[in-house]
Amino acid sequence: MNIRHRIKPSESLHPSGMKRKKQVTVCGAVIFCVAVFALYLMLDRVQHDPARHQSGGNFPRSQISVLQNRIEQLEQLLEENHEIISHIKDSVLELTAHAEGQPALPHHPPNASWVLPPENRPSFLSVSPQDCQFALGGKGQSPDLQMLAVYSLLPFDNQDGGVWKQGFDITYEPNEWDSEPLQVFVVPHSHNDPGWIKTFDKYYYDQTQHILNSMVLKMQEDPRRRFIWSEISFFAKWWDNISAQKRAAVRRLVGNGQLEMVTGGWVMADEANSHYFAMIDQLIEGHQWLEKNIGVTPRSGWAVDPFGYSSTMPYLLKRSNLTGMLIQRVHYSIKKHFAATQNLEFMWRQTWDPDASTDIFCHMMPFYSYDVPHTCGPDPKICCQFDFKRLPGGRINCPWKVPPRAITDANVAERAQLLLDQYRKKSKLYRSKVLLVPLGDDFRYDKPQEWDAQFLNYQRIFDFLNSRPELHVQAQFGTLSDYFDALYKKVGIVPGMRPPGFPVLTGDFFSYADREDHYWTGYFTSRPFYKSLDRVLESHLRGAEILYSLALAHARRTNAYRRYPLSDYALLTNARRNVGLFQHHDAIAGTAKEAVAVDYGVRLLHSLTNLKRVIINAAHYLVLGDKNMYHHDPAAAFLDMDETRSSQDSLPERTVVKLDISPRFLVVFNPLEQERLTVVQVLVDSPHVRVLSEEGQPLPSQLSTIWSSAVDAVPDVYQVSVLARLPALGLRVLQLHKSLDGHATPRSSTRLYLYGRELPVQKPKALPLHIFPAAADDFCLENQHLQACFSGRSGLLQSVRQTGEERGHKVSSEFVVYGTRTSKDKSGAYLFLPDGEAKPYVPKDPPVVRVMEGPLFSEVASYYQHVQTVVRLYNVPGVEGLSLDLSFLVDIRDHINKELALRLSTDIESDDTFFTDLNGFQIQPRRYRQKLPLQANFYPMPAMAYIQDMQSRLTLLTAQALGVSSLRSGQLDVILDRRLMQDDNRGLGQGLKDNKRTCNRFRLLLERRTTANKLQDERPISFPSLLSHFTSMHLNAEVLVMPVAQEKLALSALRSFVPLAITLPCDFHILNVRTLQAEDDSLPSAEAALLLHRKGFDCSLEAKNLGFNCTTSQGKLALGGLFQGLELSSLQPTSLTLMYPLGMASNSTNIHLDPMEIATFRIRLG
Repeated sequence: MNIRHRIKPSESLHPSGMKRKKQVTVCGAVIFCVAVFALYLMLDRVQHDPARHQSGGNFPRSQISVLQNRIEQLEQLLEENHEIISHIKDSVLELTAHAEGQPALPHHPPNASWVLPPENRPSFLSVSPQDCQFALGGKGQSPDLQMLAVYSLLPFDNQDGGVWKQGFDITYEPNEWDSEPLQVFVVPHSHNDPGWIKTFDKYYYDQTQHILNSMVLKMQEDPRRRFIWSEISFFAKWWDNISAQKRAAVRRLVGNGQLEMVTGGWVMADEANSHYFAMIDQLIEGHQWLEKNIGVTPRSGWAVDPFGYSSTMPYLLKRSNLTGMLIQRVHYSIKKHFAATQNLEFMWRQTWDPDASTDIFCHMMPFYSYDVPHTCGPDPKICCQFDFKRLPGGRINCPWKVPPRAITDANVAERAQLLLDQYRKKSKLYRSKVLLVPLGDDFRYDKPQEWDAQFLNYQRIFDFLNSRPELHVQAQFGTLSDYFDALYKKVGIVPGMRPPGFPVLTGDFFSYADREDHYWTGYFTSRPFYKSLDRVLESHLRGAEILYSLALAHARRTNAYRRYPLSDYALLTNARRNVGLFQHHDAIAGTAKEAVAVDYGVRLLHSLTNLKRVIINAAHYLVLGDKNMYHHDPAAAFLDMDETRSSQDSLPERTVVKLDISPRFLVVFNPLEQERLTVVQVLVDSPHVRVLSEEGQPLPSQLSTIWSSAVDAVPDVYQVSVLARLPALGLRVLQLHKSLDGHATPRSSTRLYLYGRELPVQKPKALPLHIFPAAADDFCLENQHLQACFSGRSGLLQSVRQTGEERGHKVSSEFVVYGTRTSKDKSGAYLFLPDGEAKPYVPKDPPVVRVMEGPLFSEVASYYQHVQTVVRLYNVPGVEGLSLDLSFLVDIRDHINKELALRLSTDIESDDTFFTDLNGFQIQPRRYRQKLPLQANFYPMPAMAYIQDMQSRLTLLTAQALGVSSLRSGQLDVILDRRLMQDDNRGLGQGLKDNKRTCNRFRLLLERRTTANKLQDERPISFPSLLSHFTSMHLNAEVLVMPVAQEKLALSALRSFVPLAITLPCDFHILNVRTLQAEDDSLPSAEAALLLHRKGFDCSLEAKNLGFNCTTSQGKLALGGLFQGLELSSLQPTSLTLMYPLGMASNSTNIHLDPMEIATFRIRLG
């Protein structure tokens, strides 16, 4: 991070300064000429070397030794080549770089890898000790229920419990309610999946619109009726299609408490694979819609169908001002244990919370399902008789063979008594005398007849029960909040407080099993192509929101506001809603029908393309030197997109920039809130290219070949990689020049190992390629931080050593394959049911291994039949060079019932403990448990997993959600893709056979632990290091490289855009700057939501050469001076989703955030 040594204006006119510059130039030119001549002579020798011509062909064994000698000669020549190039760089380029304060240029000592000179600015400003205290914990009381401890306690023995198969017999004394009657709330609901068996639109037209239309009609018939609704995506679509009269009726029903909007998210989100950015975004989208259209704020959360629960959700709901929540799909053994100990209702607290400020009241449903047979009480055979949609003559019946009977005066006493018995038994599992009884199922209440059957028959039962004082029961229809309110009243507290005697719980509810050993751990990986596309879209959405908000604020300060394409706001809204829709628990989960997955894919791609347009339009305005020149032409974008996708299931193709005599310009967007020294990559059509900064200084760069397969170089396309420093959240302008004068970009050289396979090789024209017919010996790549060593035979990683360490760590990677069972139950979209431990992946042919070395990065590519791996090591200072970049292009379309996994095996003594993140928000320690089946030990990994011992921590950071486990000490298994030929009997009715070519991207980070202690490690809480957080951000928020479309443009027209006036503290993350909508939905208002997250981090990991230029500030931040050239004219702290102002808006713009907290502010910029 250079302290810029710029020549001051007064000095620049001084003759000695001028003379020195001349000397440097002449001296450099002489060295350059000598070097080029030497290079020419050397290449001439290589040209006449017969070994060069033979190395690609067939040869008899007798020639092998001759060949080896020649290869050695060739390698020696390569070294000379390296040396010459290094001299050129050392002399000419380094001089110019240091004169102008650009990143210093790499050089290449003999017999070693490329080296970058050390940065000449401080690499890391130290973290203040107070900011390290948080991760050490120690404050706050321990919870009554800690989920890791509960897991250790339970036998998971699955005993037969009688009518409640997974539970036990429930008994009660008839007089138990004499002093305090039982209060029963029956809550009618309809679970509407925004896509599963049918697409979102098909469900809407076939079912959802009829449910909501009937609801308006039928609820008005009797004020005692109640209904709850949760999916705003459907509700908003319906709202757009109904009359003003109907809308008024809906507002009345909500106003008088008959209809409750629960949770109020765009969808009922998956909690395993979703990232916290998207979880929050879909909550804001739903809540903002509700506030604007109905004027209501949700109070209670309802999540009956996600397949396991993350502790991130209670935090987000609590910060959105909800006071209660409900969950259902929890492992049957935990339900049984909690039922037996009356712990099904608890205060759910975050593990890091010192003062109970994150507590939210949570109700766990006790039985197998949320359908009617499993919600009135323990006996489904009886409860089914009270699902009046199943009356004889209908389309569905009771599997227990006893049908419901319509309630009449003649049978009401007997029927009510039978139902009351179930209510009383269910009530025994809870601490209070208030009982919640949901009444509904998937897409219920879609016909008026069903409304009549349920509501009329139940009302007759209620009337009977309520008229018999000796029964000591009061039964009625209720909403979810009616239930919570009655409960709070009964225990004498206000909503949000902790009820006396109720337990506090920390932890999460993964992984879920609904019966036997049927663990829902397959969906952590199912359809990884779309899990990856989702994250790309989220990163674009965040980038587009921030740039759009900044461009709009800057445009308001000039007269360009009227010319700015405000219509981009509608594109943002559409993208928010498509990202939101995809967080649904059958979308990102990968558990919908194939045609539905395609529908989601089309929506995601449509929004991705639109967001690129929003980013381009904002960048266009922000990089123009003269804003008066701004003109938006929808038909001809000012910038080209960085890449395009030909269809929703294809991988991206990068844009190739055509070079010409006049320079081409690039606008590079850094979506991170920290300045970033990074390698920017762009494809060009000529090897004769130089990259200059905006000021015209040459930048360190590297030219590489692009390969279309293991042995085919793409003709006439080259990758130029540039080391550039990018401003935080900013746009940097770079120049590409066609260089015909010998100022060539340093070229990477490539070795290709064919492992004895006779393959025709299409060589690159302009870059050195050396072909070796046999496998390589083991070899290493290194930079100033790391050495990574690889197996010559497999091309796969074997060990990693940090600079300054005596010996490296074993970190070996291999591929393994999980099969599925041969018996009746097999793996499918939801379930992972392997046929035992994984077996080694055995490809048909040995791999082709390609090793490419260059000044800015080197990489090893291994080509197998079903997976291509690339391990890349960046030779740059700071974050980018401190970890290995891994990518796997997976294609298992010819597999049958197999799952391909990456296994990392290390010498880290992690025993049975490993760590996975929840939603990219927090870390949850995990234990491998021998008593559970293999598949139960897999967990979601949306952002990272790590293993550690007292000396080291190895973190695998991921750019897409996948399933992970550690089945042995020192090991991590990540499922990359799964192809399954059958349904797993959870309603989908399909296997997983629509696999795509999928690229899975990771970073592998090895860190030394400096102050670990055993006691600390046994706490059920852990945090990543700051470096790990930064690495994750680099991986997930890639830079966007946008070529200026016009081929002839004056450089003076463009200027880099630096939006932040100060460096943010290292632990602050700008989650979003989201422009809020005006009265007219499709237009922006003058306000935006600023979302900030202060990350929790662990200081005990060594922090050398990190290359950040930020520090920490005990959570303090002055927002007033944050944005350069913009005034913060108002700042109002609000609840997470902007529904409630928090405190008074003050004139002060200084804020404070505690670690781990997310805060939302309503701001005006201009």
